[in-house]
Amino acid sequence: MDTVDAEQVTMLREVLAATGWLERTGEFARALRTNARTPGGLLLVGTPAEDPWHLAAHLDDESRLGDLPGLSPTLVRWSPPEDAPAHLRVGLDRLEAARRGETLFVVAEDEAPVPLLERVDDARRTGAVVMALEGGDRELRGLAHETLTVPPDTGLVTFDGAQHLVSAAAGAEEFTPKGPRGLRRRLARLLEAVSGPTVD
Repeated sequence: MDTVDAEQVTMLREVLAATGWLERTGEFARALRTNARTPGGLLLVGTPAEDPWHLAAHLDDESRLGDLPGLSPTLVRWSPPEDAPAHLRVGLDRLEAARRGETLFVVAEDEAPVPLLERVDDARRTGAVVMALEGGDRELRGLAHETLTVPPDTGLVTFDGAQHLVSAAAGAEEFTPKGPRGLRRRLARLLEAVSGPTVD
């Protein structure tokens, strides 16, 4: 998408601002940026039912475009195939090696299973910062240092849409060393994430 309807973007921002979503995702994204400073130390994990592929890809984009190596995630998978490329073969044992200076980012729309909660608790005890994007899991929320809760009945913002908002905010220009770049691309992606693709 090369062009963005400025009126649509303005309207979207006003609607989201009225709901508080921009502020909440912005605060969460700032915490993520602050803590994810060690290259390879942002551990992104989902549930057995769903690896957070989409969020991993967007965070990797923001890391590259914003010159923020710590924001490029290590995708931790529940059952990585042995023949997968090295970066897609990282299993849960990586969580056992989590340490101070690293950030464990848990993405769980549904309740996190006990084995995941146990590993999150262990990572926290060894000094890792725990962040969670979740759909209402009190136990996970209780283990995390920073949380963004997306209740299933939010209406305006879906769980997938919240992931877009977080990744876009994490790479926001006002925090990027290289200065303003890709503003139209980020606004276009934000608009598409929340309201669907626009037709030029």
